[in-house]
Amino acid sequence: MNPEAVYHVPVLLNEVVENLDIKPGGVYVDCTFGGGGHAKAILEKLNETGKLIVFDQDEDSRKNVPTDSRITFVPHNFRHIQRFLKLYDIKEVDGILADLGVSSHQFDEAERGFSTRFNAMLDMRMDQRQQKTAFEVLQTYSEQQLHKLFEQYGEVTNEKTLARTIVEARKNVSLQTIDAFKNAVQGIVKGNPHKYFAQVFQALRIEVNDEVGALKELLVQVPLLLKKGGRVAIITFHSLEDRLVKNFFKQGSFEIKEENPFTIEEAESPFKLINKKPIVASAEETKRNTRARSAKLRVAEKIASS
Repeated sequence: MNPEAVYHVPVLLNEVVENLDIKPGGVYVDCTFGGGGHAKAILEKLNETGKLIVFDQDEDSRKNVPTDSRITFVPHNFRHIQRFLKLYDIKEVDGILADLGVSSHQFDEAERGFSTRFNAMLDMRMDQRQQKTAFEVLQTYSEQQLHKLFEQYGEVTNEKTLARTIVEARKNVSLQTIDAFKNAVQGIVKGNPHKYFAQVFQALRIEVNDEVGALKELLVQVPLLLKKGGRVAIITFHSLEDRLVKNFFKQGSFEIKEENPFTIEEAESPFKLINKKPIVASAEETKRNTRARSAKLRVAEKIASS
């Protein structure tokens, strides 16, 4: 098996390539390089003058970068997209892709602390250079902060009880490892324990890596970077991300616009939606790769000057 398939199986690969409508001599950005599966498919569509800039804050992904003069690897979070494109003297691009899922590699490396399957330190940092870990969140956040993040990012059913239990437990025991944390809250787990802890870990991971903040920062830069006729494709894995992408594509901003019942004025977006409903994985793909089950792809085309 090839290295990128072991590292991470790209979701909705054909759908991404088809909907990006890749121009052979174009300039493209893959915001989440990972195992390089999507990037490889884009490179296959580019000619010798085409360019691909790939971002990934996880140092482990660097080993997947192919020897190809058309590709440039940027070892940073995609929230800095405009700054780094400027550094490489790129003002506009033909397409931008972001796959917001965690790579299989991150889940499968026990010591990274992303998976409930292993006992390891509660880390969850995608960028190992940053300070904040999942343990630090559990140890220092107030009950209210914990309650809010489990509710918003994990949709945990008993988020209030969980937050209170954590605050009480950390007075007496260390929550530094996955097993210690699971044991400390075992008594209040609701429903299927695997699903419950998956939601809890998702919430912690999103908080540790400021995934919502990074996504918002990326989205506001997209209209400034895309050429007219250029496309942006974003794959999300939970409802909060999908809603942000959907609303931004529709409105072109995050501002809450007051509704006036006497006007039929629509918010002017710089985008045209390529798919009104999100594209989801086929039954065949989800059978091959269970992580594709919750993936939703939204694609938009730049139609106006920003």
